[in-house]
Amino acid sequence: MQTTDRTEIGTRVLAVLEKRFGDAARSLAPDTDLTDVLPGFDSLAALEYVTAVENEFGIEVDFVGDDVRYWFGTLGRTAEYVRERVEDQSA
Repeated sequence: MQTTDRTEIGTRVLAVLEKRFGDAARSLAPDTDLTDVLPGFDSLAALEYVTAVENEFGIEVDFVGDDVRYWFGTLGRTAEYVRERVEDQSA
């Protein structure tokens, strides 16, 4: 996947967070722990985030096989997870 695709994925993942958390999500660094900086990012919000990412990218997250707490803990790791799943689907 090209750099522009990585950038696009990161932008779209950020947009998912912005829909739910507004201004608090706009200035996130890729490696910032979401539970530390987003007010109200609890287990329910995390589940809603995963579901919104699935819908945005047309992927299915494996809650049993993947470490969801790790992959969806930061913006950067979420974007990487999505990139890998999108690549897997296109192969």
